[in-house]
Amino acid sequence: MIDQKNTTVLIVPGLRDHVAEHWQTLLVPRLTKVKTVTPLEHDKLSLVARINAIQEAIEEIDGPIIVVAHSAGTLMMAHWAEWHTANIRGVLLVCPPDIETPMPAPYPALEPLKERGWLPVPRQPLPFRSIVCTSNNDPLTTLDKVIALANDWGSEIVHLGNVGHLNPASGYGNWPQGDVLIQQLIDESSNG
Repeated sequence: MIDQKNTTVLIVPGLRDHVAEHWQTLLVPRLTKVKTVTPLEHDKLSLVARINAIQEAIEEIDGPIIVVAHSAGTLMMAHWAEWHTANIRGVLLVCPPDIETPMPAPYPALEPLKERGWLPVPRQPLPFRSIVCTSNNDPLTTLDKVIALANDWGSEIVHLGNVGHLNPASGYGNWPQGDVLIQQLIDESSNG
């Protein structure tokens, strides 16, 4: 069990929102204080709606927050940080995709992403402690692109090895290393 020390963990899923066997979903029961960003009912590709959903979730939380984001959720947090501030003590950003290069079907094409505000991807340093987890064989990006993005964000980089996109399609459900990284962020924020 993660010792949260009165810190709430905010789960920010990717574009597919809640996936039953996803490591983020399986993480929730192991947390005592947790909130998941509410899935969108309409226009799931709207970045503004995604940022607003994150902000609404944050406004419902009292006290320090650690964010755990996956895939497009990592980019949502980078965009959110351009416009908002909150009691974010740290973020775990897992497998950010490269949306500036065409992705394989069924992922969104470049033009709809651009039309709905996703491009350009923010490159300025994040205003909070951040850890970016990379995969050597993520089908939605390259290792070099994730490292460059993490460096731009001022993030610590954790290499996970060959884990694909660290999702059920890549053979992952529970991800124990995620618990360790979340605990690290909580401990650092409590001691800082």
